Amino acid sequence: MPPTERLYYNDSHLIEFEARVIHKTERVSGWTAVTLDRTAFYPTGGGQPSDTGTLDGEVVRECIDDEENGILHVVQGRAPDVGTVVRGRVDWPRRLDHIQQHTGQHILSQAFVTLFNAPTRGFRVLHDICEIDVELSNPTDDVIERGAELANNVIWEDREITIRTVTSEEAAQLPLRKESTREGELRLIEIDGFDLTPCGGTHAHRTGEVGMIVVRSWERAKGLTRIEFAAGTRALNEYRRANKTARAVAANFSAARDDTPKLTARMIEENKELHRRVRALEEISARVEADELLASGISNADGVKVVSKIFDKREAESLKHLAMALILHPNTVALLGSRDQDVARLVFAKGEGAPGDMNALMREACELLDGRGGGKPDMAQGGGKNVAKLQHAIDSAAENLN
Repeated sequence: MPPTERLYYNDSHLIEFEARVIHKTERVSGWTAVTLDRTAFYPTGGGQPSDTGTLDGEVVRECIDDEENGILHVVQGRAPDVGTVVRGRVDWPRRLDHIQQHTGQHILSQAFVTLFNAPTRGFRVLHDICEIDVELSNPTDDVIERGAELANNVIWEDREITIRTVTSEEAAQLPLRKESTREGELRLIEIDGFDLTPCGGTHAHRTGEVGMIVVRSWERAKGLTRIEFAAGTRALNEYRRANKTARAVAANFSAARDDTPKLTARMIEENKELHRRVRALEEISARVEADELLASGISNADGVKVVSKIFDKREAESLKHLAMALILHPNTVALLGSRDQDVARLVFAKGEGAPGDMNALMREACELLDGRGGGKPDMAQGGGKNVAKLQHAIDSAAENLN
């Protein structure tokens, strides 16, 4: 079977074409894969997702590069028969998005080579963001922003982008940004005076078509620097989302958008101080509450004071504070629980001279609650989803103290 003629190689903006069906196969999904003698559909590859669109009105969900066997067009619906001439239409908004992201990647990658001699080792177009993995040894916010600034300057200069076809021998004599292992003819994408690299993807005619590039974030990953970026329409959407969030935060402060970082930092510090004061008050309150519970607690035959109680919607940390206040008294065991909708919490603790292994008791109790927990012999905590068994779990722990 002859290979599919790839129309997008010569014109990434071609979205309508006619072609003949030369082969079709049924897919496991129940859909049909159609091979054409020529196509404008780009198949998944090189970090870029495939085009989608229609063949004679039937939806093309995906395109797969089957190499020497051509490009498979996975059709949802009634697939055309072999020999039929069909009209294909590529989804232009998706194609334009991929043109902007892929061309933007070429520009951004070359910017890091130009400034820091840092080549790109990986590229991915994800659902709403793109990633490049750059061999950048000492990344900082300033370094990343310098790369983005150069890339945007190249975009706004609206440089011409051309396609060159050369042999592998000719390519070896050219200043390519990355080498190619392919033999025979190579397709090169050239950004005037800036970048030259082999690539089979879809690209803009001029850099201005990319619009702009924004860097969303960066991190160290597997010895490389992973940079999240968006280009073109995605960059605009990224700004809209970020601006909407920033304005919503500003509205909560009844302040201007650009004042919110300072106000947020101040609120966080105030919140930390309030938490410190609340914890101090909780410890005082826990000691008072512990005295009241001890006064009404029950001593067993060995004279051990056992305090067991279930609370509603009490956090595990609060239970722990109360348990610690109780076991300041020797020969005391605290078996405390809390119900909170579909969650049961437990804290078991014992004071000096009191019997029992709190860790072992907690594990047994958590089995009854369909949960898990553990700790040390003198204190353990846990919980589970079987709230109905909470009282039973505490009663069983009290019975098994010895």
